[in-house]
Amino acid sequence: MPTVLYSEKSYPDDSVERRIYGPDVRVVFPAGPTTSLADLPDSVCAEAEGLMILRYKVFAKDLERFPKLRAICRMGVGYDNLDRVAAAARQIMILNVPDYGTTEVADHAMALALSLRRGLLLHHERQRAEPPAPWRYVDDPLVRRSGVQTFGIVGMGRIATAVALRAKAFGFRVMFYDPHLPNGVELGLGVLRAPTLEALLRQTDTLSVHTPLTRETRNLLGLKELSLLPKGAIVVNTARGPIVDIDALATLLKSGHLAGVGIDVVPVEPPVDPVPELMRAYRAREDWTLGRLIITPHAAFYSPQAWDDIRSKSAETMRAALLGPRPQNVIAPEMD
Repeated sequence: MPTVLYSEKSYPDDSVERRIYGPDVRVVFPAGPTTSLADLPDSVCAEAEGLMILRYKVFAKDLERFPKLRAICRMGVGYDNLDRVAAAARQIMILNVPDYGTTEVADHAMALALSLRRGLLLHHERQRAEPPAPWRYVDDPLVRRSGVQTFGIVGMGRIATAVALRAKAFGFRVMFYDPHLPNGVELGLGVLRAPTLEALLRQTDTLSVHTPLTRETRNLLGLKELSLLPKGAIVVNTARGPIVDIDALATLLKSGHLAGVGIDVVPVEPPVDPVPELMRAYRAREDWTLGRLIITPHAAFYSPQAWDDIRSKSAETMRAALLGPRPQNVIAPEMD
């Protein structure tokens, strides 16, 4: 009977896990609170054939404590916190849960974009100022009709596809860049495809980032790349913090080249001091951020329904890996 070890206890009971795994899998949860894999007893690690990871990182040295490990399931979409090279050397499968929270993240990305582009935050800040602004619209480059904008998307996976369909519904001209997709994806979606990242950026008014964090995408959008955006563009990132240079965002927002920024992710999470200038200025309510900057705490994925999906879908994925009929959602090392 294989043993599946959960690195942290995020739910009040084990009823869902017992139902999904059935009597053929032994499920073990931590006896108390944990802050890392180091808090898990050696005796339990030694027996685990499946390891469930939500927040923690897994390094090569951690795997030494798991001699029987066959599969690691990242209870989420991103898998950048797992050492896939070390796992592959041990023939340990890396799994993820790509089909939870898709609509939540897509909605969140659109909410960030539309809140900025419709000037909701500008009005919000000015109407609660002392004294409040005049009772009239704000004439600002941030506010722009959807139908005259190109909504550019970097990456075109499940979430990005959902975003593209939403942006189309709002009347944007939608274009994406993803060098890994076969020809014709754009025809099925009824959107445009840019041949290069530079070509996308040069004509994008509202940019939304949706790539995984890999060696290829880390620091993909730095000051040089973001400066290619037309003056008055906005940037939304609900993917991973290290994909976009947060200091470049601060520079371009402060200078006025960018009209707005909405981010759900930052390079180091949770943030530690010294925090990036963009976050420091946001918290200090500096003038150049007011109404133009939204920061949410990696919460785009969340709804009670999505939280439940993480639980059930990750258990189903691990069960398929250990008991068959065949593994699902396997992330290969060469996918970097």
